[in-house]
This record gives sequence, structure tokens and C-alpha cells, in this order.
Amino acid sequence: MKRTTCWLGLLLALATPSAMAVNQTITAKFAQDPTRPSKNEFVNTTPVSGYCATNPADCAQYNMFSIRVPMSFRSNREIRPRDMISIKVPAYWHQATVFHKITGQAETVEIRFVGIGSEYVLSSPVDELTGAPSVRDGHHWLWGGGASSWVFAPPPCLEGGAGGYSATRYRFFWRTPVEGPCTKTAEYNIPLLSFDTLDFAYQLRTPNPLGMMNGQYTGSAAYTVGSLRDFDFGHLMVADDQNLTFDFVLDVQHTLKVDLPAGADKVALEPEGGWQQWIDGGRKPSRIYREQEFLISTTSMFSVWMNCDGFPGNSQCKLRGEKGSEANVQVFLTMPDGIVNRNGAAVRDERLYHGKWSIGSPYETSRYIDRKPGKLRFEMDKSDIDALLRPGFTDTLRGTINIIWDSM
Repeated sequence: MKRTTCWLGLLLALATPSAMAVNQTITAKFAQDPTRPSKNEFVNTTPVSGYCATNPADCAQYNMFSIRVPMSFRSNREIRPRDMISIKVPAYWHQATVFHKITGQAETVEIRFVGIGSEYVLSSPVDELTGAPSVRDGHHWLWGGGASSWVFAPPPCLEGGAGGYSATRYRFFWRTPVEGPCTKTAEYNIPLLSFDTLDFAYQLRTPNPLGMMNGQYTGSAAYTVGSLRDFDFGHLMVADDQNLTFDFVLDVQHTLKVDLPAGADKVALEPEGGWQQWIDGGRKPSRIYREQEFLISTTSMFSVWMNCDGFPGNSQCKLRGEKGSEANVQVFLTMPDGIVNRNGAAVRDERLYHGKWSIGSPYETSRYIDRKPGKLRFEMDKSDIDALLRPGFTDTLRGTINIIWDSM
């Protein structure tokens, strides 16, 4: 019997960035952990950068992480008192279709943004712009005094954590639980205001990995940047790139592993209770067979079929003896609970065929199957029993049957 361990990889390929566009890769991985058999989901493996890389405790508090992309904004004129700077991000779920690289099978990935941050840069030191006695006070005064520095998020945004500042810079990060413009109002003239880089936090909804085919899936999600667009920094701020595309890379590592007991690769067919009844009393057995248990571990979709080495029949395998006798052998498959056939039914004594899938393939798993017992039954065709078991005839019949477990 062939033992197969299959690794299923899922890759959503990167598109080539066009002019005035930024592409960002997002990666996630599925690999079943035997110690957590009920956890059948992807784990985000995208390297953390930006705000959460320098403030991990703040992000851990809200179960979020960030990515920094090389995108900046500049004011298109001087910022004057009562001018409003607003930030809005696509906090709703956005669907992206991904396709299997070979078969074209489609799956859906969803993404939404739950945080936004950057670092505003002033053309002059903030205490000079405002006349404040300190840099800290200057950043407060610049936007209205009191709790008006950019560490405090305006509604509907929520505070994301700590801010960092210098005389000409202020780094901030806001949570975005709902979609809407989060606005700050200037109280002093700012000759030039810019945002240096862009940080964002996001959440993913990924397909069920247990139902995905073996191979690669590709797709992306594209957003626009600018006034009245998906990522909107208001009419006063102009982005150096007008498009932001997220290219997903999902790596699925399914396991398909079948274990046999020691010596189980040699199967001896015999009547129930052994041959002694036939030898002693001549009572012809009604069945000649052998059941062989195996242990299966899997999370993947797979098929099972058999190959008759040397002596294939139409849908059976043949055994041949030294004296020219032949016998046909049928093979039946039983799977543990949690594995179902193409009709959604439990797999019980399903027939295997030479050179093609069993009638129930492909099989699917509804949960992680970890070393659960199944069985194969090898049984001689009833029509051959009468022909072989006759007085005075002796022979030993042999044949090789390969069972192939094929991950999809």
C-alpha cells in the first residue's frame, strides 16, 4: 500500500505595480497543529511594521497589528486656521476573488481596515508656528489646545495608543471601528503639511482551508487613494500614489498521511476462522478475504484508487498461481467518521477500481482527522471460490495491489 504525505500550497501571486501605485503583500498560513485539532484556520504571517512594530503592547491590547507602506501626502496649499484635515479608510469588508492556478476554481478572501496611522511633518518647528512654551504644548495648540494633539483620535475613530513627536513631527495611530471621516481642525497657519508613510491595521476573512484544492490560488484587492476615494485624506492633502493594491499570499499545508501496522504490506486471504475447517472437513468457505486496518491523518480533499501490478482485471485485480490458476480480488474501503464521500455520506465499504478513483471520490474532511482508524477489505470473487477449492487441487496465488491516496 502506498503511503502518501501531501502538502498543499496556496499562493496568491503579486501583480506588477503600475505607475503611481503601491503594492503590498499580505501572507497567511494554514498548517494543522495536532495539539489543536479544532483550529482549522489561517494564521497571519505578514511581518509587522510601522506603529505596531514600535508599540507592540498597544497593539496587543486591541489584538491588531500594522503594516507600513511607502505612501506619502502633501498639502496642496498653506493650511490656514479653521482648515480641516480628515482621514477616512475603508472599514467595511471588501471581497476579492482568488483562482486556482490550474483548475480556475474560485474562492473568496475578505479584508477590512481597523486602524490607520502616519507621521505628520511640519515645514517649521511647532513652537515657532504657535508661540507655545514647549514642543508638547505646540502640538496641542496647533489643533485647538487641550486634548487636541493627534494621539487623541476624533470620532468616529478611537485612540490607538501612544503618540511620538519632535519639533516638526508627530506620529499617530487611530483605530477605525466604523467608516467615516476623522477630522482635525487647524488653529494656526502651516506653510506646508505632509504625511510621511502610511500605517494601517487590517483583518482578514479567509476561505475554509479544508475545502480548498491542492495547488496555488491567486488574486488581489485594489483600492483608490485621494479625495473622495477609498483612502481619503481630504481635499487639502494630495497622495503621491493614487492606487493601493493588496496582493495576498496564502500558504496551505495540508497533511495526508496513512500509516499501516508493521508487516501489513503482506496480506494473506483466508476464510473466516482460517483454512483448517476446509482442510479437516472439506467444508467449502463462502468467503475468502482479509481486513486490514490503517490509521489516517488528514485535513485535505483526496481521492483513493488502486493499481493492479501486472494482472489487472476490468474493475478488479487478479491473483495468479504457479500452476496457471487465477482469481479475482475486489477491494473495499471504509473511512473513519469525519470523512465523507462526494455525496456527503459516510464512507463504508466503498469499492475501489483499477486505474481510476473509487466511486465515492473525492473524499472531504469536516475536521482534522488525527490518526483515526479505517480499513481495507480484500475479498476473492465468489465465482472463483468454487473453481479453486476442489479436492486434490493445491496452489499458491499471488499478486500485488497498490492503493494510491491522491491529495487534490
